[in-house]
Amino acid sequence: MTLGARLGIAAAAVILVVVASGLVFLWKRPLSVYALMNTRALASAGFTRAEVPCPLGPQSVWTAGSGQTLVLLHGAGDSSGTWSSVVKTLTPRFRVVIPDLAGHGKSAPFEGPLSVGQVLAGLEAVMQQGPQDPAIVVGNSLGAWVALLHARQHPDRVARLVLVNGGALVGDRPDLSLTPKSREEAAALMTQLRDEKAQPIPGFVLDDVVRQAQTGSLARLAQTSGEMGQYVLDGKLGEIKAPVDLIWGESDKLFSIAYARRMLVQLPAARLTTIPGCGHVPMQECPSRFGATLSDVLTLPPPLPAMRNVQTDSPASGPGIAPGNRP
Repeated sequence: MTLGARLGIAAAAVILVVVASGLVFLWKRPLSVYALMNTRALASAGFTRAEVPCPLGPQSVWTAGSGQTLVLLHGAGDSSGTWSSVVKTLTPRFRVVIPDLAGHGKSAPFEGPLSVGQVLAGLEAVMQQGPQDPAIVVGNSLGAWVALLHARQHPDRVARLVLVNGGALVGDRPDLSLTPKSREEAAALMTQLRDEKAQPIPGFVLDDVVRQAQTGSLARLAQTSGEMGQYVLDGKLGEIKAPVDLIWGESDKLFSIAYARRMLVQLPAARLTTIPGCGHVPMQECPSRFGATLSDVLTLPPPLPAMRNVQTDSPASGPGIAPGNRP
């Protein structure tokens, strides 16, 4: 056998080992692989990553586009890449800022109990960087909660809010645990977060959900659950000065439409837009419809105080087409 042939066989063997290692990692850590793919999609969409100084440690932030600042905040246990499927329609109109919330992704702190106060402090460090024009803040789940807290503390920094399946009121489902301990519990949890017609989640992915629920940011947040009461805004949403749009996946059973309506009644200026057949994280479950709805909502003037008790299935439900109801 020639030297060239032996080198070719050796190279092929190395490639097979690398591929096999990658497949094992995908099998064992599918959520990490998915998060990596999403952050690479941000880079492909023209976003650049930077680290913002913060007393907690560096906060990771992706930025692209120009115009008014639009901040996108993910939920608990998620990361910045969750928005990757909807950003291309936003960067032509906005300077889009997408942080990893404190204790998530590449943002410190990376170990120990994690509090809502720390997540809020990380966001404040991010908001102090760059142009200081009043920003539009969009938040999903925990991101919606933190967005409300930030708007309450700094009304001069927030032009308007868009809350996606989340808020700062006490939840309606104290029976529902977000830290499943088995594949069966994880599967049951997913039925509460996603539409009933959504594709089943493979068992090896559910196993990773369990692993992350026990060791990741959700578990770290659960360690500070006793402190969360001070950040709940029941009876205090009237203090929010910024106009608020609520975009809601109708199939979410963790934060149901009833939860959204409770906020709608309490907020001084708010409007509700629903997306049928979509659950708790609509930018992942139905990105096309969510992206179209968000774009339409941001095109409309902000809701007025007189609109706070008005529910709509669409940002522009005049003669006909309801963006929130698109297939």
